[in-house]
Parts: sequence; C-alpha cells; structure tokens
Amino acid sequence: EVQLVESGGGLVQAGGSLRLSCAASGFTTDYYAIGWFRQAPGKEREDLSCINVGDGSTYYTDSVKGRFTISSAENMVYLHMDGLKPEDSAVYYCAPVRSVIHGCVWYDWKGQGTQVTVSS
Repeated sequence: EVQLVESGGGLVQAGGSLRLSCAASGFTTDYYAIGWFRQAPGKEREDLSCINVGDGSTYYTDSVKGRFTISSAENMVYLHMDGLKPEDSAVYYCAPVRSVIHGCVWYDWKGQGTQVTVSS
C-alpha cells in the first residue's frame, strides 16, 4: 500500500524559505513519480510541481518556476520554496503522479497535507 506523509509546513515571513518533505513508502518500483499541489481556503487546487524519482525529470507550473525546487533522495520528495509570498499560504499536499513528461498527470489522491502560512 502506497503511503505519503507530508511535513515541514509552518509560519514564515514574506521573502522567507521553507522546505516541505514527503515521505513515500509502499511503491513496488524505484521508477515512480510524486508531485506537490496546494489548496487555499475558498480557492481551487493549484498544481505546483512533480518529479520522476527514477530518472529525475521534473515539471514546474509557471507560477512557481524559479522560486520552488523539487527534489528527491532515498524515499523522500522535497519541495524547497524560496521568496515566499502571502499568497503562497495554503495546505500543501504530495501525491503520486502518473507522468511528468507533459506536465503532472495525477492519480486521485489527497492526503493530510501540511499547512504553510506566509505572513506579510
């Protein structure tokens, strides 16, 4: 059974940085992909980035290019966020992804998430 557990959220001032972690377990292959998306209260889900853990290929949506960096190591997937803005405040989720080639193609998945709050 695949399990993903997010952590690393918190309160940070505008302009600051934060690294989110996603602990992955239960995958039966080393070639899998995981992505990050976020959702703020009253707003639609926003997909952010995804990575193929097997070959390292990545995808970023335009809104986070240059500010967010996705990476993986061992059974962890990280989202490093720089230059945070108040509008980045949301619950951040990691989820398995079918493909990274032409953007993040998501499996139907939503875990507990981790709250990120950026103060102005």
